[in-house]
Amino acid sequence: MPTQDIVLIVASAIIALLIALFQYIYKVKNRTKKNGIFAFLRFLTVFTLLLLLINPTFRKKNYYTEKPKLVVAVDNSSSIKHLSQSQAVTGFVNQLTTSKELNDRFDIVYYSFADKLSDSLSVTFDQKQTNIANVLESLDQVYKNSNAPTILITDGNQTYGKDYSYRSIRYKQQIFPVIVGDTAKVIDTKIEQLNVNRYAYLKNKFPVEVILTYSGSTDITTKFLIKSNGNTVFSKPVTFSEDNNSTILNVTLPANTVGVVRYTSHLVPIENEKNSINNKKDFAVEVIDQKTNVLLISDITHPDLGAIKKSIESNERRSVTIQKPSAVNDIDSYQLIIMYQPNSRYSGVYEKLKKSRKNYFTITGSKTDWMFLNKIQNNYTQEIHQQTEYYLPRFNINYNTFLFDDIGFNAYPPLIGAFGEINITASNDILLYRNINDIVTDAPLLATIEKEGIREGVLFGEGIWRWRAQNYLDAKSFENFDEFFGKIVQYLSSKKQKSRLNTIAESFYYGNASIKIKAEYFTKNYEFDRRGNLQISVKNADTEASQNIPMLLKNNSYEADLSSLPSGNYEYTVSVIGENISKSGAFSILDYDVEQQLLSADVTKLQKVATNTNGKTYFVNQNSRIVDDLIKDQRYQPIQKSKEKVVSLIDWKYLLAIIIILLTIEWFMRKYNGLI
Repeated sequence: MPTQDIVLIVASAIIALLIALFQYIYKVKNRTKKNGIFAFLRFLTVFTLLLLLINPTFRKKNYYTEKPKLVVAVDNSSSIKHLSQSQAVTGFVNQLTTSKELNDRFDIVYYSFADKLSDSLSVTFDQKQTNIANVLESLDQVYKNSNAPTILITDGNQTYGKDYSYRSIRYKQQIFPVIVGDTAKVIDTKIEQLNVNRYAYLKNKFPVEVILTYSGSTDITTKFLIKSNGNTVFSKPVTFSEDNNSTILNVTLPANTVGVVRYTSHLVPIENEKNSINNKKDFAVEVIDQKTNVLLISDITHPDLGAIKKSIESNERRSVTIQKPSAVNDIDSYQLIIMYQPNSRYSGVYEKLKKSRKNYFTITGSKTDWMFLNKIQNNYTQEIHQQTEYYLPRFNINYNTFLFDDIGFNAYPPLIGAFGEINITASNDILLYRNINDIVTDAPLLATIEKEGIREGVLFGEGIWRWRAQNYLDAKSFENFDEFFGKIVQYLSSKKQKSRLNTIAESFYYGNASIKIKAEYFTKNYEFDRRGNLQISVKNADTEASQNIPMLLKNNSYEADLSSLPSGNYEYTVSVIGENISKSGAFSILDYDVEQQLLSADVTKLQKVATNTNGKTYFVNQNSRIVDDLIKDQRYQPIQKSKEKVVSLIDWKYLLAIIIILLTIEWFMRKYNGLI
């Protein structure tokens, strides 16, 4: 207690004593023994009130013992069940939970994991992906300031993510891997990897690359097959030995049928092979009957032309032909015409466009003849000045013509366009606005127009090659920009009319992939409607089983996650509740579980993890050993800690009751003795 409070308490006692003596001793002429009692009661009352005014504080220390944490993370992936280790893992965990010595020594926290960490010990061993590196990163964030050794119960097989053995170097706790599964090297043949494009073109051939591996010491000969609809479309014998334990096959298959064609690749197992699941792998190819041919017309040489061509042709289903306007004879074989900086030499091209009623994309810039362009079409007009301006892009989050995401336009360099106002007279939707330095405007930089069934896109600026280069500087790839430009090409090359409900889905999915179906729902004015109540009805075409799933609003689309569906062929219908609007489609899920391709535990990596973190490896049958070692380990000792609690006297609620009782006793005694 501070010295100042002690002085004040002593002064309060003196003041209270003086008040009591003055009232009941000094002023009273006929003193009795009762006056002493009254004086004592008054002294206590006044002293207590003065103590409340001073409000001294008291400090109290509580001592307690804090046990070190023990983190137990259990692998919940399907490879544990596939390796017939689910009962062994469950038994190991049960022995930890019932060990009195271990629970007395540690505060044990249990987790399960597969592709991500879960703070629940409910293990079903049915998860299809494993990311141990992500698990270590999550645990490291939680226990970075604690003394928390980690028991990692796993087979060590990771299906995706960073190398967890290197990630463990930065892990701040000791890891004790408990190895689950067979550690012996078994004889096995398998399809290590199969590479194939998702799309092929009708009447063409598409390549398939297959990597086959063998683990064993004897020479063997087997056969590799590819089948479709029960028919063998490829067959080849393959030979392996201890030294020649892998081979790469390059197969070319014909694309004769439009649509999704499913194939099964099969490496015939050798005699007494333990695991034959990894000898089979399904894949599919969607055969398309034609490419999207784009005609890029330009009367000048410009870096934009190369950027546009590379961006469009990044999708193998599209090709670009560059011609001068004077060389354009036939446009019927093209699905989209791109007019780059039109001038009077384009008059013949515009005549052909009017007759063919084709969609087109206009890009203007410093070399554009706006007197000609204002005259040749009536969708938009530009004020004519002999000046140019630099225009910065600004993304319109309310763009509703098709789904689109901001790829970082605010950091992109400016485009060069004509100075002056632009007036778009036709029905349009602006994707990018243009800013001038720090001045925000509502003028369009990139817009889409639909009039009388013809679609046009207009970019009011040149220098788009800088955007593609900037995207590479930001993301180390051209993917985002190419996807941005590809969506514009896809929209303009399509002849589909606007619909209030559109669905976005792949024709097939692999079983280990995320399966999501999206939908766009618009009002009668074709504005995105966030108030819609959408649901998807999914029916298994093989078993006739069906289910209805509500679709959730995410950004500018509705979405349903169907990743839990088993492999098979499905039909779906997206409908708007309360509206007579629906869209149907179909997709397939190919059977593939990467966890079932694994034969044994990855002992090498788990031992490396233990070495990196000063831990130790154990096997799943060494439960007693790991418990004894942890209890004897001097690094994990309980720590005695103290907690100081500061309490103010005014917080002591009984003090008010004491004051009331003292005053009550004094009043009744005075009343009883006729002093009141």
